[in-house]
Amino acid sequence: MSRNLAVDVHDLKSRLEWGQPAFTIVDVRDRPSYNQGHITGAIQIPLDELALKAKSALHSERHIYVYGADDEQAVHATQALLEAGFAEVSGIPGGLSAWKSIGGATEGVGA
Repeated sequence: MSRNLAVDVHDLKSRLEWGQPAFTIVDVRDRPSYNQGHITGAIQIPLDELALKAKSALHSERHIYVYGADDEQAVHATQALLEAGFAEVSGIPGGLSAWKSIGGATEGVGA
């Protein structure tokens, strides 16, 4: 059964801090936005390339957390991954802003 859930940023931060394996964070914003700042450890795959690159770039057994420039972009990315056969996909409501608001680690030029 596929899941299309939103994850609370606090839960994701706890998971990272405890070093829980088997998940990937995907930033579907464009490269300049990603370079400005992103969640530490997130990989960047632009939304328009996600369906094409997902199978080769992402492991199907891992839980995938997705965020974009806004929640709508994250929803589109989540749906694209579910349609590509990934079962464990969750959007990150509020994306990078929500992550920063709880003190989540970030990387990038403007981070």
